[in-house]
Amino acid sequence: MTATIETPAPAAPVPVATQTERPPSPRWARPALLALLAATAVLYTWSLSESGYANSFYSAAAQAGSQSWKAFFFGSLDAGNSITVDKPPASLWAMALSVRLLGLSSWSILLPQALMGVASVGVLYASVRRRFPAATALLAGAVLALTPVATLMFRFNNPDALLVLLMTGAAYAVLRALEHARLRWMLLAGVLVGFGFLTKQLQVFLVLPSLGLAYLVAAPTGVGRRIRDLVLACVAMIGAAGWWIATVSLWPASSRPYIGGSQNNSILELTLGYNGLGRLTGDETGSVGGGGGTGGNWGETGITRLFGSGSGGQISWLLPAALLLLVAGLVATWNRPRTDRTRAALIVWGGWLVTTWLVFSYMQGIFHDYYDVALAPALAAVVAIGVSVLWKAKHPAALLTLAVAAVVTSLWGYTLLGRSSDFLPWLKWVVLIGGLGAGAVLAFGSWLGRRAVAAGAVAAVLLGLAGPAAYSIQTAGTAHTGSIVTAGPSTSGGMGGGPGGGGMGGGRGGFGGGAPGGQQTQNGGQLPSFGGGTGGGRGGGTGGGMGGLLNGASVDSELAAALTADADSYTWVAATIGSQNAASYQLATEEPVMAIGGFNGTDPSPTLTQFQQYVAEGRIHYFIGTGTLGQASSGSDAAAQITEWVQEHYPATTIGGTTVYDLDQA
Repeated sequence: MTATIETPAPAAPVPVATQTERPPSPRWARPALLALLAATAVLYTWSLSESGYANSFYSAAAQAGSQSWKAFFFGSLDAGNSITVDKPPASLWAMALSVRLLGLSSWSILLPQALMGVASVGVLYASVRRRFPAATALLAGAVLALTPVATLMFRFNNPDALLVLLMTGAAYAVLRALEHARLRWMLLAGVLVGFGFLTKQLQVFLVLPSLGLAYLVAAPTGVGRRIRDLVLACVAMIGAAGWWIATVSLWPASSRPYIGGSQNNSILELTLGYNGLGRLTGDETGSVGGGGGTGGNWGETGITRLFGSGSGGQISWLLPAALLLLVAGLVATWNRPRTDRTRAALIVWGGWLVTTWLVFSYMQGIFHDYYDVALAPALAAVVAIGVSVLWKAKHPAALLTLAVAAVVTSLWGYTLLGRSSDFLPWLKWVVLIGGLGAGAVLAFGSWLGRRAVAAGAVAAVLLGLAGPAAYSIQTAGTAHTGSIVTAGPSTSGGMGGGPGGGGMGGGRGGFGGGAPGGQQTQNGGQLPSFGGGTGGGRGGGTGGGMGGLLNGASVDSELAAALTADADSYTWVAATIGSQNAASYQLATEEPVMAIGGFNGTDPSPTLTQFQQYVAEGRIHYFIGTGTLGQASSGSDAAAQITEWVQEHYPATTIGGTTVYDLDQA
């Protein structure tokens, strides 16, 4: 008799909710997303052309790139390829292609940024939606869309719009990689960060610590493979940025434009100095401010910098709540498995938020309040995810934390709205009283029931967004031009986004000059006059239209006609000191204008010898006189030498109220 061993039948599989599952989509999710994107598009494109060419510095470079592929590749300010802008050209490529397609106009210059803004909201939604409910993703998208500084920069033509889109895309790619430890998503993240470097150089690296840490901690694979994937992602990043850096570095300097912002015609110097470590230390050769341990002309440094009169209304409406929710979310997920994707998402977005906040708070070099847009996606995601995590906890402590967040947000919103006393004075009381009431409902939710708590949560969200939404709408309805712009109405002791868009004001230091006729900021401060009168100091000269370091010149039609006459006979129809001045004349004529000294007038481009050679070869028609371009503490004095030489050897004349020198008539 043989014994038989019976093998038990396999047990039926037990369904397990894996971490790679995407939360189910309710029917309203897609229509709500489309509505969010449509509303964002309206906000970012409404009356878009009212800002004209916005920052004429970048608009002129886009115009040059639409005429010359060489200027397109290098990011030259002019089609004659005299000098580049002081950033790599990635953001200019989008604008230049738009101008080639649609022609030169305010709309063709600014439309790419608006589309980048809509895309950023969509990518952020997709990033959050991979792990969280549709309502959480919609909240994140709405917070980003309504952040005042985001509304400003997605309607403006600085590089920050593309930078934000690329950083958000990199975060999305890492979050996708975390689902199955897929190398291809990490490589994509590296490529996106690399192109972020080609947009605004080292600033994009502020997202690297959080992206790397999240993958190293939470990727569902062995530690060796995690390290390998991170190394390969870094290789992809270096390749995505390095091809352009290497090409520029190896290209003979004699046949390419001068690298604007550097003192030695070096892209590496620009990367590590003026746009790199100099931003942290304040040691920026050729700059007009910074340093001294206090931020110089760029405001006091310190942990409260982003809550001050300058940055407060730009970004900080939900920042206290975000920091509170980040800590609470990490505490709530602390004991979960290593691969928990909720905690990983908090590491990605929270690390990005905290790193950028701290660097911006303490950097001593050039700092503009619109830089704060780099925090916007991270802040939006942290707020939305933190609310979602605590709401699901169904614990009195979680509700109490949400209540504290609502109260803190209402108190801070009341404070920020109070800084703009003439702007919707009733709104601060609605935000304060309503926010305190919503916080009370959340605090006592255990006794009031789930419906009451849900109503309180919705009210807290709406009231928390009321202030930034009002600022964003005001920003969308206001023209912004020049180099330094801010969102929202003017604030006491800070800067505002009134007509003309935020110049330096309040307690911030001016840029030399201060001559009669200076432009008045929204806050009653005086911008230095960069135009008429006898110039002095670096880049001095006599006469000239109102132009200068921060804002371009007002170009008279008579002078524009003189510049365009016989323009084909010259490489540059004119030369003038400072990129903003040159950009204004170039946009008015659509002909190349040489910017002597680059943006600050302190770059050795061209040298006096080079300029004399250009004149001898008949390549420059006019020299346009300007007033002083500021009190730079370092850099080249080539602009002053050129001005002195022109004044000594060529007669001055006035065309359209502007002093010019005809370089054909010695």
